[in-house]
Amino acid sequence: MMRRLFLFFLCLTAVTRLIAADGIQDDERQKKFPGGKCFLYRVQLSDKNGTPYRLDRAEEFLSSKSIERRRRQRLAIDSTDLPVNPHYIQRVISDKVTLIGQSKWNNTLLVKVRDAKDVKALRSLPFVKEVIKVWTSPDSVKPTVRTLFHKELNKWETAPEDEYGFAGANIDLVKGRSLHQMGCRGKGMTIAVFDGGFMNVDRIPAMKNVKIVGTRDFLSFPSTDIYKEADHGTKVLSAMALNMPGTYIGTAPDAEFWLMRTEDVQTESLAEEDYWTFAAEFADSLGVDIISSSLGFQDFDDKTTDHQYVELDGEHALISRTASMLSAKGIVLVNSAGNEGVGTWKKINFPADAKDILAVGAVNKSKKNATFSSVGPTQDGRVKPDIMALGSPASVMSGRGMINSDMGTSFAAPIISGLVACLWQSAPLKTATQVMEAVRRSSDNYATPNNVFGYGIPDFEKAVELLKMKDKNER
Repeated sequence: MMRRLFLFFLCLTAVTRLIAADGIQDDERQKKFPGGKCFLYRVQLSDKNGTPYRLDRAEEFLSSKSIERRRRQRLAIDSTDLPVNPHYIQRVISDKVTLIGQSKWNNTLLVKVRDAKDVKALRSLPFVKEVIKVWTSPDSVKPTVRTLFHKELNKWETAPEDEYGFAGANIDLVKGRSLHQMGCRGKGMTIAVFDGGFMNVDRIPAMKNVKIVGTRDFLSFPSTDIYKEADHGTKVLSAMALNMPGTYIGTAPDAEFWLMRTEDVQTESLAEEDYWTFAAEFADSLGVDIISSSLGFQDFDDKTTDHQYVELDGEHALISRTASMLSAKGIVLVNSAGNEGVGTWKKINFPADAKDILAVGAVNKSKKNATFSSVGPTQDGRVKPDIMALGSPASVMSGRGMINSDMGTSFAAPIISGLVACLWQSAPLKTATQVMEAVRRSSDNYATPNNVFGYGIPDFEKAVELLKMKDKNER
């Protein structure tokens, strides 16, 4: 079961070659795992000493879009942007140690090994700070099979007499329709969607006009077409991207989308935090504006690696540490708060604990919190969730091409992601931090935030006005 994909109770393909300077190696990232037991280890490097890269020559390792986004938001390029020292990588890899991926922001490598003796050799390297096992290959992997989809979209159902159809409640609860009426429907904005699969997105007729500009699979075991995997990502994408007047209009129907698979539906491991991190850095390199992530982690197959409450500080977990960096790179992260409210954990998952992001909980149409919606605060006392949106239930499209109601903070998050894109389109010179703060300040519980509702339900009409007021005050 895809436990961390925030499904309540179930709770084209473009191989894009980035410029070499971005430090992403396509071939290494997609290594196959032939038969036999193998393991993934995260190698934490101690420094970037001796790197051939320099901050005053950022064009050698950052794309023009990344540099422009930082320039526009007056954000500094710092040492985290420097690629992992290539000399260190050369000393780590061998015929027994395969490089799977790397994180320049965290200065880590993800490597595959088959023998514990090789790990001992890694730990002996003078520039290696720590080596952590993050994944063990499963004994078997279940094949993935596409579900059938209906060529006729809910032919037997009648949509509400409204241009937004079944999606009207999604957008109206947060007063987002006015942004569309202003002409802000996400045009010119790019949203990266992190998920575990986007079943049939390439085949569902209603998805044909969705502006998908690329896909990427970050998983290191034998990967398959992301359109053949689970349909959780299909549902998430639909809440933003569908454009079927009279039947369903998502919150950002004119935005462009990158679809990225970071979730392993077969196992639950720390390695998924590495995949998520690689995707975040890749999104940065593409010039993405918003990341919509309906993923989160807390417990794993290897129980010795489970996260603890004390770690909910936005810095301890690799995924949260990465998420906390995104606003400083000029990116807004919108992440599900989690569906642990009725479980034993109760609290938000990782990376919903990250700093300077929008963690989204779920409410029903009466604005009452969903019992399953995870609560805060963080370990260091910050308000969580940040905001709330419809998720109990929300209207989405499944991998079978059917519009239905589904439960989860997974679907509250993309409703907000799309409207953040529209809001930012209305004020393109604002920074990621300013946009997020406007969303929080517009929310109905901003004056008295708590650990269940956070700052409350946003009012995107008000958020537009708040950004305009900030403009006047800055003149």
